[in-house]
Amino acid sequence: MVINIASKQYELDKKIDMLLDTLIYIQENIDPSLSFKYNCRSGVCGSCAVRVNGVEKLACDCKIEEGAIVEPLKNLPVVKDLIVESANISSKLQMVEKELYNTHEVTQEEIEAIDVESNCILCNSCYSSCPVYEYNQDFIGPFALTRAYRYFNDKKCDEDTQKLEKVQKSGVWDCTLCGACSMVCPQSIDIKNDIQKLQNFSVQNGYQNPYTAQSFGGFDLGGDFGFNPNGF
Repeated sequence: MVINIASKQYELDKKIDMLLDTLIYIQENIDPSLSFKYNCRSGVCGSCAVRVNGVEKLACDCKIEEGAIVEPLKNLPVVKDLIVESANISSKLQMVEKELYNTHEVTQEEIEAIDVESNCILCNSCYSSCPVYEYNQDFIGPFALTRAYRYFNDKKCDEDTQKLEKVQKSGVWDCTLCGACSMVCPQSIDIKNDIQKLQNFSVQNGYQNPYTAQSFGGFDLGGDFGFNPNGF
């Protein structure tokens, strides 16, 4: 079995089904210098996220085939082989984090409304797949925006519509709503839909899409024109 990992080709003398087991076998038997991250081995921690044949996957939950190309996540600085640095993304998450106030009673239905977003495992796959973040790393980005939606939708949080201000610049309007983030999310969070809802919250609270306003002289002609990397 031949597999390409971080621009290196390895030939294995046995067939191993799962990618993470393959990486561990190579490190223990062929190339001790091969570097990658993993922890839980059960699809919970998100630390083993990589790209397989151009698509973001969790190594512990990905079956591997002959000739597969395994690469580090895109749009993040590579530390070594399959290990990437995510400090820039972590700072964006901190920016939208909001203190919870347990002063409001909540129903089971209200808890379930934010349950999906709470399942994010911070694997960074959505940032790797995001064409806007690839162009503009000031973009707040997918999971930080879906986390913001979780807080805005959390009945335990004190209502504060001014918090929407945090996600306006390089935020909700820069998203093209391409859906790439939703497609690669291992937790099946519909990030695109969450960002659309944040856009709706923004409009309801007096904000508008700045790109639409720039293109049409302030008149809202409907539709979402999103981020334009060419500036026109």
